[in-house]
Amino acid sequence: MRVSDDRYTRDRQRLDLALRLIRLEARTFTIRQWTGLSDDRIRKLYRSYCLTGNAKIVLRHRGKSPRQAAFFFRNSELNFQAAQLTSLFVIYGLLRGTSKRVESGYRIGSLDSGSLLCQTYEAYCELHAPIKISFEHAWFLLTALARHDELGIGRCEDCGGVRLADLLAKRKISCGNCRPLLVLSPSAALAC
Repeated sequence: MRVSDDRYTRDRQRLDLALRLIRLEARTFTIRQWTGLSDDRIRKLYRSYCLTGNAKIVLRHRGKSPRQAAFFFRNSELNFQAAQLTSLFVIYGLLRGTSKRVESGYRIGSLDSGSLLCQTYEAYCELHAPIKISFEHAWFLLTALARHDELGIGRCEDCGGVRLADLLAKRKISCGNCRPLLVLSPSAALAC
C-alpha cells in the first residue's frame, strides 16, 4: 500500500485543505464544514504541523464565527477591501451574478470549492498589506452575499464601481473611495 495510490488521494486532499485553512487561521468549525474531518483530527493536525519550532506561529481563534454585516461598513477602508474581496469571489467563480441577484457558485464540503475559497482569500491578502478582513469574516461575507438577505453587490452612484450594498439600509451610500472626506477647519484642527 502506497500513500500515492488513487484511493488515498481524496484523504490527502482533505488533509491538505485542512492544513491550508489552519494556516489561514480558520476556526475548527469552519475547517470541519469544508473537510469533514473531526475536531480531534483538526487539533492533532495543528499540533503536528503548526506548533513545530520552524513553523510560523498560527493563531487559533475560539468562539463563534463572525455574524454581523455591519462589520464591513465600519470605515471606508474596510468597505473598500470588502468590495474588492467580493469582486474576487465573482472572478474566482464562488459567486455568479445575474442582473438582479447574486447566486452561490460553491458547495460547502466540496474540496474544490474549499480550495477556491482559500485561493481567493490568499489573492486578497496579496492585494492588501495590512489586511482588515480575517478569513472568518471573508467566509461570512461570501455566505451573506449568497443568501442575499443582508448584503448584496451594487454599483456606486458616483463612480460606477463595484460596492458592497447594505440591503437593510434606508439610504444608498457611495463606495469607500467616493464618500466625501471630512474636512476640518483650521481652528478645529488646532483644537485636536
